[in-house]
Amino acid sequence: MFEVDVDKIAFIIAKSREFEAQDAVHEEVEVEGLTENDIQDESFQESLSVVADEENDDATFDEVKAWIRSINDDDQCQIVALAWVGRGDFTIDDWDEAVKIATDEHNDRTAEYLLGMPLLPDYLEEGLSQFGLSAESA
Repeated sequence: MFEVDVDKIAFIIAKSREFEAQDAVHEEVEVEGLTENDIQDESFQESLSVVADEENDDATFDEVKAWIRSINDDDQCQIVALAWVGRGDFTIDDWDEAVKIATDEHNDRTAEYLLGMPLLPDYLEEGLSQFGLSAESA
């Protein structure tokens, strides 16, 4: 059964929402009107790389990534399984199977996997609600 402290999930949800909010205000690189030569130009590629690096340097992203990495492996696997339940890949009746698959596929990139998941906070909240839990009550 679900054994992760809900406070851990609530922290991930809150920080992921902060990260999403910050990510939404990043300006996108405007590519409309550029020719194929412009896009293939080395200096243009370097500018794209700089924008990507700036986004990857986000302090909130780094904070939540480090925090997820500090969680024990069993809890990391359950958090992944919870996100899958919230996303609809599994039901709570399939919980043991979801945890087993998450455990079998576990590696040292769990934080990146979770944070790369669009709508992660929504999936975690939905997963908690299916267990009759809430991040707000944590």
